Amino acid sequence: MISTRIDWVREHCRLLQAISAEFTRTRPFDGLTIGTGIHLEAKTVALLLTLRDGGARLVSTGNLNTTQPDAVARLRDEGVTVIGEPTKDARVHASYQDGVLAAEPDLILDNGGDLFTRYLDRPYEGLVGGTEETTSGRMRLEPLRDRLRLPILVINDSPIKQFAENEHAVGQSALESYLRMTNRVTNGEQVTVFGYGSCGRGVAAAFRAARARVSVVDVDPVTRLRAHLDGFGAPPRNVAIASADLIITVTGARNVLTAADLPLLRDGVILANSGHFPAEIDVPGLAAAAAVASTTEYPEDLLTLELTDGRRIHVLARGHMFNLAGPRPLGNSIESMDLGFALQARCLEAVARRRVDAASCVVPVPADIDAAVARGYLDRKYPAAG
Repeated sequence: MISTRIDWVREHCRLLQAISAEFTRTRPFDGLTIGTGIHLEAKTVALLLTLRDGGARLVSTGNLNTTQPDAVARLRDEGVTVIGEPTKDARVHASYQDGVLAAEPDLILDNGGDLFTRYLDRPYEGLVGGTEETTSGRMRLEPLRDRLRLPILVINDSPIKQFAENEHAVGQSALESYLRMTNRVTNGEQVTVFGYGSCGRGVAAAFRAARARVSVVDVDPVTRLRAHLDGFGAPPRNVAIASADLIITVTGARNVLTAADLPLLRDGVILANSGHFPAEIDVPGLAAAAAVASTTEYPEDLLTLELTDGRRIHVLARGHMFNLAGPRPLGNSIESMDLGFALQARCLEAVARRRVDAASCVVPVPADIDAAVARGYLDRKYPAAG
């Protein structure tokens, strides 16, 4: 018997397996439609099928540049309605999101705040609430609390998500993706990481462990001091850019690197974004700059900009999240995503069962859910004797 990578992932999502078995009995989503906009890859298949086992009707779409055809095919085979195909076109992607909302889901599982913000443009009766996966989405939705007035639990604000996925797994997947996409050395290279939140800390630590010399840029002087005391370089922004062989953005902000930075970039530098939205590196602006003489596309999602002075600037995944780009994109580790998606399943269950109300609008995961997920993971790693 030959199994797929999706089968491998589902086998090792032990928390989701247990929750799926429980949901098959308890059916918390019976009669409910869940609309999802999240990276469609092997691990999200495990999550969505867990929600289906809880009785949900699922209407799903992916995110820009990360939708994997095998995941779409598997979900459709399992009876999940998947809207759209892989795309890098923001307008096409927006039409897919509109297709999800046209189903008027009772619950929304969002990733970046796209679905909830589009819901506000065309609200409908019956939306109970839902979840938001990312810090980027939380930043978009917080100012909209007075308009949303729904229970929306932010998965990324769970301490489990912060250390298990963001700090440990994002760094691991960023390093793995860089090596896979470029086949370039890390030893002795100068790496500049923009952002020293939990994801940035993980990226900086992973590249230092791979024998790179790592500097950190952060707009918050206290955070920059923390990076310095953690043993990373923390030079001024222009120095950090000008010395870098590789620059990785992971801030959640827009236009972190723009055409205005072209004079600082050294010949051969590689630019990569690990933030959720493809807006941290202004790739269209870089490519359109007067200083760019030509562009070259390579296989495996690599773009080279050749400047009029002969310098060459390389960009991974055109500024999209490179952890889920290039050949055989794997993303974060199975175990870290199992933890994060267990939080998702439990939070959606809490919203569906009205255990949280509109006072919990864009707030962190409740502490009792954090504790239950942590306990479940540890009980499987350290079963009681006898």
